[in-house]
Amino acid sequence: MPDTTPREKNDETPVVAKAVTKSFGSQKVLDGVDLEVKQKETVAVLGQSGSGKSVFLRLLIGLHQPDSGSIIVFGEDIAKLPLAKLNDLRKRIGFLFQHSALYDSMTVEENVAFPLRRHTKLSDQERNQKVHDLLKSVGMEADLKKMPSELSGGMQRRVGLARALALDPEILLFDEPTAGLDPIMSAEIGKLISQQKQERNVTSIVVTHDIHNAKSFADRLVVLHDGKIVSQGTYEELGRSHDEFVVRYLRDAA
Repeated sequence: MPDTTPREKNDETPVVAKAVTKSFGSQKVLDGVDLEVKQKETVAVLGQSGSGKSVFLRLLIGLHQPDSGSIIVFGEDIAKLPLAKLNDLRKRIGFLFQHSALYDSMTVEENVAFPLRRHTKLSDQERNQKVHDLLKSVGMEADLKKMPSELSGGMQRRVGLARALALDPEILLFDEPTAGLDPIMSAEIGKLISQQKQERNVTSIVVTHDIHNAKSFADRLVVLHDGKIVSQGTYEELGRSHDEFVVRYLRDAA
């Protein structure tokens, strides 16, 4: 069975972004973003397409570097870490990519086993057992021999989540986990996000446009607009915002 015993945590805040800016050419995507994410907190980052939500996730794992400001993860400034230390830190972070990004040439079982083969010294038996347990935890244990092309979009997200959990991460990052899914499957993915907090004590950051689903699993909603955080809080607190964009965003999502 997977080890879901709550981790021993220290007192450091897992993620701290301070005055982060990022531009691509003449386009400023992030413009002074400040955000702290506490241990075991689930934060949903909302906003229109092109608002910088996914860029922010990539900054958190060092795939992009901020133009100014800092991204502190587990007390380490991401931009200042040498590659070897950055890769070690990345092992503590699970990333569910948009559309899952499964390897087309690998079975479900092989996809989930991939990080375990690369980064652990588990025996074949131990690895196989862990893969089975991970797939069972997301309801995909009966499909381990299938190829990604044989799976629906929702099933692919489940497998992607199992793979993201393979190294027992302390932080989970989700990039549009419900994009393109029907409301029922979106709700199921939302339940799985909530489940990880309850069973694994993880900290989660979920980039999504789906505010109705987000309010069911997120402790805090953060709204990005024009590269800035314009409002944050519970769904009810956002509903009391007087920011013009937030009012329009909530109205259009209704």
